[in-house]
Amino acid sequence: LLSLSGNDNSEALPESIPSAPGTLPHFMEEPDDAYIIKSNPIVLRCKAMPAMQIFFKCNGEWVHQNEHVSEESMDEATGLKVREVFINVTRQQVEDFHGPEDYWCQCVAWSHLGTSKSRKASVRIAYLRKNFEQDPQGKEVPIEGMIVLHCRPPEGVPAAEVEWLKNEEPIDSNLDENIDTRADHNLIIRQARLSDSGNYTCMAANIVAKRRSMSATVVVYVNGGWSSWTEWSNCNARCGRGWQKRSRTCTNPAPLNGGAFCEGMSVQKITCTSLCPVDGSWEVWSEWSVCSPECEHLRVRECIAPPPRNGGKYCEGLSQESENCTDGLCIQDKKPLHEIKPQNIETASDIALYSGLGAAVIAVAVLVVGVTLYRRSQSEYGVDVIDSSALTGGFQTFNFKTVRQGNSLLLNSSMQPDLTVSRTYSGPICLQDPLDKELMTESSLFNPLSDIKVKVQSSFMVSLGVTERAEYHGKAHSGTFPHGNNRAFGTIQARNKAAYIQNLASISTASELKTTAIFGHLGGRLVVPNTGVSLLIPHGAIPEESSWEIYLAITQKESSLRPEGTDVLLGPEVTCGPSDVSVSTPFALTIPHCAEVNSEHWNIHLKKRTQQGKWEEVMSVEEETTSCYCLLDPYACHILLNSFGTYALIGEPISDCAVRQLKVAVFGCLSCNSLDYNLRVYCMDNTPCAFQEVVSDERVQGGQLLEEPKLLHFRGNTFSLQISVLDIPPFLWRIKPFTACQEVPFSRVWCSPKPLHCAFSLERYTPATTQLSCKICVRQVKGHEQILQIQTSILENERESFTFFAHDDSNFPAQLGPKAFKIPYSIRQRICATFDTPNAKGKDWQMLAQKNSIHRNLSYFATQSSPSAVILDLWEARHQHDGDLDSLACALEEIGRTHSKISDIKETEIEEPDFNYSGQNGL
Repeated sequence: LLSLSGNDNSEALPESIPSAPGTLPHFMEEPDDAYIIKSNPIVLRCKAMPAMQIFFKCNGEWVHQNEHVSEESMDEATGLKVREVFINVTRQQVEDFHGPEDYWCQCVAWSHLGTSKSRKASVRIAYLRKNFEQDPQGKEVPIEGMIVLHCRPPEGVPAAEVEWLKNEEPIDSNLDENIDTRADHNLIIRQARLSDSGNYTCMAANIVAKRRSMSATVVVYVNGGWSSWTEWSNCNARCGRGWQKRSRTCTNPAPLNGGAFCEGMSVQKITCTSLCPVDGSWEVWSEWSVCSPECEHLRVRECIAPPPRNGGKYCEGLSQESENCTDGLCIQDKKPLHEIKPQNIETASDIALYSGLGAAVIAVAVLVVGVTLYRRSQSEYGVDVIDSSALTGGFQTFNFKTVRQGNSLLLNSSMQPDLTVSRTYSGPICLQDPLDKELMTESSLFNPLSDIKVKVQSSFMVSLGVTERAEYHGKAHSGTFPHGNNRAFGTIQARNKAAYIQNLASISTASELKTTAIFGHLGGRLVVPNTGVSLLIPHGAIPEESSWEIYLAITQKESSLRPEGTDVLLGPEVTCGPSDVSVSTPFALTIPHCAEVNSEHWNIHLKKRTQQGKWEEVMSVEEETTSCYCLLDPYACHILLNSFGTYALIGEPISDCAVRQLKVAVFGCLSCNSLDYNLRVYCMDNTPCAFQEVVSDERVQGGQLLEEPKLLHFRGNTFSLQISVLDIPPFLWRIKPFTACQEVPFSRVWCSPKPLHCAFSLERYTPATTQLSCKICVRQVKGHEQILQIQTSILENERESFTFFAHDDSNFPAQLGPKAFKIPYSIRQRICATFDTPNAKGKDWQMLAQKNSIHRNLSYFATQSSPSAVILDLWEARHQHDGDLDSLACALEEIGRTHSKISDIKETEIEEPDFNYSGQNGL
């Protein structure tokens, strides 16, 4: 046999070697294809029987004998010789080979009869590249739609196998017939289900490494569908023209995972007409009938003029009358009366005499009772509510007089109070409660008159029984009420509106919008400064000899209340507590809102958060209920409640004309580059707390308010909002092209509870330019438009600051006891005693409510122990800033004037004792 020598691998071995008779070699194990991983060599094996020699040939050349490792054994069954050979193939050998095909090796075995060749085994270097040729892409598909995610793994040897992961968990298509992962590495979901939403990852792997693709987010959404319409509601008008409505909800199905909300309105309204009840009325009496044998004749009437209809009342009174028809000539026992015996006549005469005396006594008694009742009715309102000028002073003059002796409770209802003064001034005057000696006036009134003592004579004070002497001084007690020299007194509506315009300089930068105080039986008021949110605890709401720590807070983080569809959160989420106590009389919670109040366009709901964190509806503002009461003013909602908790106002637009009031404000500041100037335009809810949030953020950024904010009426008609900068001075300032106008989608403006913010960057050509003049136009497409004229200096020391004449209540977050109320407690008691008592002329608490513009849901007040007290609490909540006693005084005066027109009885004139206003009694 020719041996393999040294390095001479090119010398060919003979194809056959003469040997003894036998069989050809049979391969028991042939070399397999192999892959070199990194730098690790691979081992090729070859095993044959019978075999005298085995050698490897790689790429057509014999492998040197020294590189072979050979093992020899004997097969016990046949006695034939078995030989097994190993060789190593390194990465360097494979890389150095440059042939037309892959590196290959083959083994050749010799026996006595000849040679046998094995199969060729290829040897390749294994690898897997890093980047996928195609990553799967995220998709949003409707439910039951088809999902196809494509994946092309990185190039590799051997080819990578692909596995899909969903949320990091392997997907087994054998367990889910709806999923197929066999089609060219792609993932196919035939019918998308909600459970198919998730993050999908394509995983490629071979013997070298594993690679992960970018994750693809699949969202299976559900478009909303309308439920069936409810039945039409009953007509809201009990009599005449009204409306009825029906509603549907977007819950069939409800939109999920960003699916489209239902198109169309959720509420339909139609007009309706209810038949008014008609009370019955008597027709005229019939003619008297013929005189009967019993000496009587009859007449009748029917209730047909008109007859009662639609549930009206039946006529009151008798339908038949009878009387004697013979004038005493009635026949008894077939004889005329003049033939009756004399003793009978005497008896009849006695009966007539006694009857006449009894009738006279009864007539006198009736007359006395009538006169007494008449005098009482005349004095009822003459005593209580004839003259209310002393309640406010009414911008009138005053006469300083002494007290005349007499009954202090008598008052001439027809006499006007004597109001003359030696010194006059304007401003509302509040009365002192002589029982608690607390100052009830705003101190700003007396600032110009600090050295003057004022005595007020008021017939109204006499009528309410307040005869004690009380002193006020021109210097107000510190901490009584906030004041300022810029107080403006106008109409009621103007005052209410002014209460919610903020003074920029007074806004607190505190991050915690919460106020806490300890209240007792006398009650008081809590205010979250400069937010329009307040809480009024009436006198007597807390039990005597008890003290409660009550808090009032505004949720600053994102609200947990998620309005559905086009519903809007109209104001802040307000929490008052503690929630585990309840008051004996309703407290008043005031929450500002941003809706333009109109019941034809808005359906406004009050919602409360339960202890489980869910929100439940308390009532609709238009609903008639006795559990609570909502009074919707143009800028705030005043709510009478009996339990503390977390409350919020939700607006449901029922037409495209529903208006959300937005306050538009422009701030500006220099950027880090001294040539650039930033304009920031905010559109926020027209509520004080929303404006405070913006101003607090701008203070941190160094922003300055450039123009007085304006009100934009944003309609719920799906049209977007456009904000643009106009009339920028050329050659002085410039703005980047295509950035002068920004458009905001309707849904972002309408549904977002947070302020909307758009920024514009202007650049001046030279540092010498210090003045900026331009216009900011904010408009809704096909809707309202506001233009803010900007004229400012960009230098801090020359910039004009805008101040709003508002009520800065930051120094008075809590007012305890009588000082928290505008109406003195003693006068309040007299008013309640007067109006809580029913009166035949209708002058009771219902007229007090009507005169104070409270017309709806009067049944709520009827369930209270003192309806007038609750009405006055509501008045206190509505006039917490202006202290507008004029409106209450006018209402009382009008009721008294109406009463005096009915009365013709004059009562004794009594002058009221002097009230010396002084603040030196420890007040």
